[in-house]
Amino acid sequence: MNIFFDCDYTIIAMNGNLRPGVREIFQRLKDDGHTLYIWSGMGIRWYEVRKHGLESFITDCFHKPLYDYRRRMAGMGVTVAPDMVIDDYPDIVTALGGVRVRAYLYEKDTDREMEEIYPVISAMVVGNGHAFEPTQPSLSQDQS
Repeated sequence: MNIFFDCDYTIIAMNGNLRPGVREIFQRLKDDGHTLYIWSGMGIRWYEVRKHGLESFITDCFHKPLYDYRRRMAGMGVTVAPDMVIDDYPDIVTALGGVRVRAYLYEKDTDREMEEIYPVISAMVVGNGHAFEPTQPSLSQDQS
């Protein structure tokens, strides 16, 4: 399954530090046979991927459309269709399917959002790994 992770506030805080558990969930998802991508509304983020030593997990990085998601992907150079998105922004999760996470604005060692989404992702995968629930609610009651 092609899993697209948002960069800002999903895997990286405002100060540029990596959210706890990102490396571990990336490893588990790769071990499960998934293909991982990073995309961002702020452009292609290979710098952040390399800065945090994530390049062995990531197949490619793309510029993420901020509206009219499906139609705008091709024009923005997205060459692979996401099967699932992991994002802090609810609209893109609703439009494309996946899991909304709590925004990771400030570095917080006690954040466990990545640990909590692994079983959600695993439960969404059915059969050959390409069928999943089209949308999932946020893992949190917090609507930040």
